[in-house]
Amino acid sequence: MNQKNVLVLFGGTSPEHEISMASAAAIIASLGRHNVIPVYISKNGSWLLYDGKLDNIQSIDWEKFGTPAVLSPAQTNGGLLRIVGDKVKIIPVDIVFPALHGRDGEDGTVQGLCELAAIPYVGCGVLSSALCMDKAFTKMIARNLRIPQSEYLVFTRDDVANMSTVYRKVRTKLGYPCFVKPIGCGSSIGITKAKDKDSLKDAIELALKYGNKVVLEKTVIGREIEIGVLGNGANAQASVLGEIIHKEEFYDYDTKYANADTTTIIPADLPEETAETIRKYALDIFKAVDGRGMARVDFFVNEDGKVIFNEINTVPGFTNISMYSKMWEASGVPPQVLIERLLELAIES
Repeated sequence: MNQKNVLVLFGGTSPEHEISMASAAAIIASLGRHNVIPVYISKNGSWLLYDGKLDNIQSIDWEKFGTPAVLSPAQTNGGLLRIVGDKVKIIPVDIVFPALHGRDGEDGTVQGLCELAAIPYVGCGVLSSALCMDKAFTKMIARNLRIPQSEYLVFTRDDVANMSTVYRKVRTKLGYPCFVKPIGCGSSIGITKAKDKDSLKDAIELALKYGNKVVLEKTVIGREIEIGVLGNGANAQASVLGEIIHKEEFYDYDTKYANADTTTIIPADLPEETAETIRKYALDIFKAVDGRGMARVDFFVNEDGKVIFNEINTVPGFTNISMYSKMWEASGVPPQVLIERLLELAIES
């Protein structure tokens, strides 16, 4: 691919702000000969462009050295608008790479802006991004595909006004302990393992801080397996599998990013029949949501060897400990080649 002007969007207003920063640093380091246009989105939603060296974007004082910038939705004379005082400069953009995790970045919002501007972008489209961000809709799709998953319940903010009904449904369908998850957060943010009625109420209150719906899941005891998907539509391919091993009750935010005892095994040591089932399920769900570019799909394998779908992430992490790029590297696709392929897929779609 010829040199392109690649706008990398990172930071963001979601609780995954810091993870986005780390992902963007790795992506920028792998962009090679392309012209990087780095735009930081602050926690309060300001967009800032920086012209200096990008050796360590996480150490830059963006509020001090960045200049305001916005992506124009106009298809004529569009691009990134750099604003200095009363002057506006248009910076041409060939491809947008959203390195944004969670709300206002992974959920179709930024993707919609790129669609309005008619600028190619890396990753899934508006609909598939929104579907995969909402765990309840993802579970509906998996159910229609007859992909095994844990028993679950979905409650809105209005539903939990009557906790007696919630308690009854949890007791009869899920039992304790069960997992309580916000509908639209990644990196295990806002997830709690509820062991009884009291902790269930607290867990739901926590999850509702991140949205208006919560998903409750029956506990699955098993190995935690992940797989990467790369490609568009029917041409998508699956990576080797990876396994997460940790000593905590579940793979929460601190276990992912701050626990030295957490280890990964790539490729995962699984029977080929089990691995093939995971590959098939991952590609099936990726195609069903009209996936484009990339996704990481997470599963459990229980003690009986049964494969159980967990979730799909359309903007997987690219940090130095993230599984997506590691699994593709183990599949023979090093980081710089992976990033180049994602840019090519953005143009194709």
